Amino acid sequence: MRLSPRTLCAAGRAAWRESFPLEGRDVARWFPGHMAKGLKKMQSSLRLVDCTIEKIIQHLEREGLKHVVFTNCVKDENVKQIIPMVTELVGSSHRYHRGEHVEYCIMVIGVPNVGKSSLINSLRRQHLRKGKATRVGGEPGITRAVMSRIQVCERPLMFLLDTPGVLAPRIPSVETGLKLALCGTVLDHLVGEETLADYLLYTLNRHQLLGYVQHYGLGEACDDIASVLKRVAVKLRKTQKVKVLTGTGDVNIIQPDYPAAARDFLRAFRSGLLGPVMLDRDLLQGRPAEEP
Repeated sequence: MRLSPRTLCAAGRAAWRESFPLEGRDVARWFPGHMAKGLKKMQSSLRLVDCTIEKIIQHLEREGLKHVVFTNCVKDENVKQIIPMVTELVGSSHRYHRGEHVEYCIMVIGVPNVGKSSLINSLRRQHLRKGKATRVGGEPGITRAVMSRIQVCERPLMFLLDTPGVLAPRIPSVETGLKLALCGTVLDHLVGEETLADYLLYTLNRHQLLGYVQHYGLGEACDDIASVLKRVAVKLRKTQKVKVLTGTGDVNIIQPDYPAAARDFLRAFRSGLLGPVMLDRDLLQGRPAEEP
C-alpha cells in the first residue's frame, strides 16, 4: 500500500529538526591546488578565445543576461541552439586581436561536476557525429587542467576549451558549501558521506519531500540519520564485520554498513530517484538560509 505524502508528513513532523548544526564544519574552505592552478590558466587563456560559455544559468538570469540556454547534454536537448547563438554573438562583437582568425574558439567554464565536458561531447555528437573527446564522471575533479582545443563544429569552424571546475576561493557559508557538496561539486569524503546524508535527510524532511520513504520502503518518515541509514543498509544487505574486544577475547560481530548506506542515499538523490529536489527553495521563497 502506498502512503500519501500527507500521511507520511503527519507521521514524522513532530520529531523533525528545526535547524541543522553547522558549527565546526570547514567545507566552505575547500579549494584544492589544481583548482587554483586551473583558474590562473583559464585567466591566461582568455586572449585565445572569442566567447565563454558559463554553466550557472540562474545567476546569469538574475543579472539580466539574455543569452541563456537550458540544455540536457544526456539527451542532447537544446544543444543545437548553442552554436548559432555563439556565432551570432561573436559576429556582432569586436574580436580585438582575434579579428584575423577564421575559426572561433570558445571557453567552457563552471563549477565542478556541472557538465562542461558533457556539453563538449554533446556538441560533437550533434555537429560532427563524433564520439567522446573528454572524460566525464559523476564526481568533481575529472577535468584537472585546461585542455587543448577540441573541435565541435565544421561550419562554422569552431573549437572549445574544456576547463577544470572552479569554485570561489571562499564559499560564503557552510550551508552553501553543503548544498554544493550534495550536488557533487566537492568530493564526498572531504565533507563526510554521513554528514552529507544527514543534511540531505534534514532538507528532504524540512520541505516535505518524502520520496526516500517510498524508494527504500521505510514505512514512515524519520529525521534520525542513524535510524534511516540502518534501515537502508538492512534493506540493501550492506553489512560489515567489526571486531569487539571482550573479557574473553576478540569477537567479530556483524553490523549495518552505515557509510555504504550513506553513499547509496546520496547516489539515489543525485540520480533523481528520490524525486525533484530544489535545495535553494528557502532562497527562492525569500527566506534566508541558516548561518553558522
